[in-house]
Amino acid sequence: MLRSCIIIEDQPPAQRLLQKYIKDMGSLELKGTFSSAIEAIAFLEETTVDLIFLDIHLPKISGMDFLKTQLNRSQVILTTAFSDYALESYEYNVVDYLLKPFSFQRFVQAVTKSASMSRIPKEVTKSQEKTRTNTFFIKSGHDLLKVSSKDVLYIKSDDDYTEVVTANKTYLSTDSLKGWLGKLGNSFCQVHKSYILNTTYLQKVSGNQIFLNNEKIIPIGRAYKDSFLRNFLK
Repeated sequence: MLRSCIIIEDQPPAQRLLQKYIKDMGSLELKGTFSSAIEAIAFLEETTVDLIFLDIHLPKISGMDFLKTQLNRSQVILTTAFSDYALESYEYNVVDYLLKPFSFQRFVQAVTKSASMSRIPKEVTKSQEKTRTNTFFIKSGHDLLKVSSKDVLYIKSDDDYTEVVTANKTYLSTDSLKGWLGKLGNSFCQVHKSYILNTTYLQKVSGNQIFLNNEKIIPIGRAYKDSFLRNFLK
């Protein structure tokens, strides 16, 4: 069975080399080649792939910042001319770190390693979970805005988009509440069909209302109240 992959690389010669190696490998199916992380993120919102070949020095959003948004989704093999980020990259559970120029033999070694790792069940450690939920990106027009999850008070669903509310700003996102629950950490929970709450900011609960410590009030849905009280107000 072929494993799907994409290339994120802004240099055409490096793109062509990776495309040739992927074709010669025989066990991979290339789904796309992208010159920037922004293009790749838009693609990955609609499509899941098994493996990403990622350069570090990219326009607008670096490979390292992109990597922080993709933990526990696709496997990543870094392809770069710089060794400076090797130690940091392994904190994000990358499969391998290929220093340019690398041979086909070294490429095969990395891909074989990724295939063997994909057959091993993975558990998210506490340190990985902490990293996964530190920051995320919200698409706004042609830009991607970096937001820290600790600053988010709550997320509200409103028709075809969601509002990500912080103390100082509200961001609009096309992600669903279900999608947000998959990205955020254990301090976030759904308390209403239209609301996700960051329980860090919870001040008090009165009836079917939650009061946050910045004086904002959000409702509790009847279908969510028992679970919320049981899990977060012990």
